[in-house]
Amino acid sequence: MLTVDFSRFPLAPGDRVLDLGCGAGRHAFECYRRGARVVALDRNAEEIREVAKWFAAMKEAGEAPAGATATAMEGDALALPFPDASFDVVIISEVMEHIPDDKGVLAEMVRVLRPGGRIAVTVPRYGPEKVCWTLSDAYHEVEGGHIRIYKADQLLARMREAGLRPYGTHHAHALHSPYWWLKCAFGVDNDKALPVRAYHKLLVWDIMKKPLATRLAERTLNPLMGKSFVAYATKPHLPRAEAGTGAEAGTGADADAVTAAGAGAAAP
Repeated sequence: MLTVDFSRFPLAPGDRVLDLGCGAGRHAFECYRRGARVVALDRNAEEIREVAKWFAAMKEAGEAPAGATATAMEGDALALPFPDASFDVVIISEVMEHIPDDKGVLAEMVRVLRPGGRIAVTVPRYGPEKVCWTLSDAYHEVEGGHIRIYKADQLLARMREAGLRPYGTHHAHALHSPYWWLKCAFGVDNDKALPVRAYHKLLVWDIMKKPLATRLAERTLNPLMGKSFVAYATKPHLPRAEAGTGAEAGTGADADAVTAAGAGAAAP
């Protein structure tokens, strides 16, 4: 289940992609399938081990085209182990709401993104997320849980302050909002409640089968109750006087540095 819409966020074979806070790796896997050179980074060592296994399995199954590479590595979003301008594309999906220093994370993403590069940011949408917070303290008052709810204009303002130029937004996963409202109403750790189990089966069926009826329903409902808010932006090019100096001049070396940083967990 992808939150980033790659029809609005074009990805070319050979693009250097950082999936920051990759979690289980869903966006990293899609980028790998599209022929990108992917680095999936997360602070959770267990999830990174699983992502690395899936990268290896995808390579073995021939799911990625020639030239695509994939690396899974542990790392700190506030101190990324990459040189400036190392990536053409950065994705951070459902991560920033967890991090106290979200401005610091944005600054690091902008630093490692090349001028002219693209970034996709997704966070829980204000309305559906506010319902969850109202229904359940346990939903957000947990270690590593959500510490803030973004309004769309707030997130876009932070992106602009970081030096990015937003160019598009949308909402996603409307059918998932009621599931989380049910979870919060019956207890976030209570997976046995009949309404929760029934709705979960519906979501699994929708993800696996992708029936036209639910696809149309979600498309219609996304503007009203989409669970996620998605924003796309570019990093402006350097002024002409600065072009060819500094980070942009080291693109080849930076690409090598990205590969070297993840050595040992790669699927070349």
